[in-house]
Amino acid sequence: MNITRENVDALNAIVKVDIVADDYQATVTEKLTDYRKKADVPGFRKGHVPMGMIKKQYGKSIMMEEVNKLLQDSLNKFITAEKLDILGNPIPRIKDDFNWDADTFTFEFELGLAPEFKVDLSVKNKIKQYNIVASDTLLDEEVKNIQTRYGKVSPLEEATEQSNVTGTFVNEEKEINKKATFLAKDLNGQENEEKVIGAKVGDVIEFNTKKLFEDDHKLEQILGVSHDEIYDLEITVSFTVEEITKTEPADLDQELFDKLFSDGSVTSTTELREKIKEDAEKQFQQQSDQHVLTAVQEYLIENTKFGLPADFLKKWLRTAGEKELTTEEAEAEFEKSEKGLRYQLIEGKLMKDNDIKLDYQELVDYAKGFIRQQMAQFGNMNPEEKELDDIAGRILENQEEAQKLQGQLISQKLITFFKENITFKTKEVSYEDFMKEAYKQ
Repeated sequence: MNITRENVDALNAIVKVDIVADDYQATVTEKLTDYRKKADVPGFRKGHVPMGMIKKQYGKSIMMEEVNKLLQDSLNKFITAEKLDILGNPIPRIKDDFNWDADTFTFEFELGLAPEFKVDLSVKNKIKQYNIVASDTLLDEEVKNIQTRYGKVSPLEEATEQSNVTGTFVNEEKEINKKATFLAKDLNGQENEEKVIGAKVGDVIEFNTKKLFEDDHKLEQILGVSHDEIYDLEITVSFTVEEITKTEPADLDQELFDKLFSDGSVTSTTELREKIKEDAEKQFQQQSDQHVLTAVQEYLIENTKFGLPADFLKKWLRTAGEKELTTEEAEAEFEKSEKGLRYQLIEGKLMKDNDIKLDYQELVDYAKGFIRQQMAQFGNMNPEEKELDDIAGRILENQEEAQKLQGQLISQKLITFFKENITFKTKEVSYEDFMKEAYKQ
C-alpha cells in the first residue's frame, strides 16, 4: 500500500491511496475459507463445497468489503500520523473508469484543511461589559410580587382591573395551547383591558399578540414562545376564561419573612430588599457574562481574518446530512453556517494555545451543581453525594445532555478567560436599561 499527499494550496489537498492484492488477499482467503466451512449448498456436504464455487459466489463482494475497510482505516491513520487538521470529512473522487477486476486499486480523496491564523486579544475599550444593578423600581416591584404571591386569594364573579385572570391561550397555527394567569391591569392598551374587565368564567376573548403586554418577556412566558420569536409575533389568540380571583397582599411582617427565609436571616423590610438585591444581581451577572461572551464572539469573528476551503465545504455539505442537497441548497447552508464555523475554529485555537481544558471530573462536578440547584428548588437542600453521583452519571450517559452541559462549562471557562485577558469598556446600568441598550428592547 502506498499513500501520498499533494497540497493544492494552503487550504486544500489531495490524498492518493494505492492498494495492491498483497494488502488484502490473506484476509479475503481467510474469510472465504470460513464461508466454505459454514456454507450450506445443495448437493454438497457442509464444509466440502468446492472453493472455486465459494470464490465465484462470494469472492468479489468479500474483496470489495475488505478493500473498503482497509482504505478507511489507512486513510484515518494517515491523517492522524501526518497531524492534518481537516474540516468536514474526506470527499472521495469518483472515477468513471474504476475497475474492481484490476490488480491495483487507486483511490483519491479531497481534503479541506483548517487555516493557520492568530487571535489578537489586545483590544481595549472596544467591547462593552455591563455591571447590572437592581434599581429601587425593580426592588419595589419584586416586593409587591412577593406580597401578591403570599397574599390571600378569593374568587370573583367578574373581572376587574385588579383581578387575576386565569385561562388558556390557543392558536392552532403556532400550536399554542397554554394555560396562564395575568393581572388585567398588566394588559397593554385600553382596548385590551376593556375586553377583560367585566368578563366571566367561560367567556372567550380574542387578542392580538402584538404589544399585548408592556413587557414582551411577559408574553413570552405566558404563551411559551421562544425568546427569538416573541418580538415579531403578531397573531390572534383566543383566551378562554377559567378562573377570576383577587389577591389581598400579604403584610410585610415577620411571619412573611420567615416563610421566605426559614433561617431567620431577615427581620425587616430593609433586609428583605437587600436579599432580593443580592439574588437579583447574581442573576444579572449571568446575563452580563452571556452578553460579554456573545460580544467577544462577534468581535473575534469580525476581526480575525483567515480563509476557508469554501468550495470543498460546499461540496461536503451536499452529502453530509441525511438528505443530499442541491448545489444551491449547499451554498445557502454554507452561508448560514460560516460564522459558526469561523468561531468554532477561533475557539479551538484559543483553548489549545491557552491550555483551556475540560476533564470528565469537571463535567461531573458541574452536572452535580446543576442537579443540586434543581433539587433545592423543590426543598431538598442537602442531597447525599451518592444520589448526586448517580443522577449525574445517568445524565452524562445521554450524549445530547452531556454535550449540552459540556458546552455550558466551556462557555464559563471562556468567559473567565476573556475577563482576564481583554480590557472592556465597562458601564453600570439598571436591568431595564441593560435590556434596552444591549438587546435594543
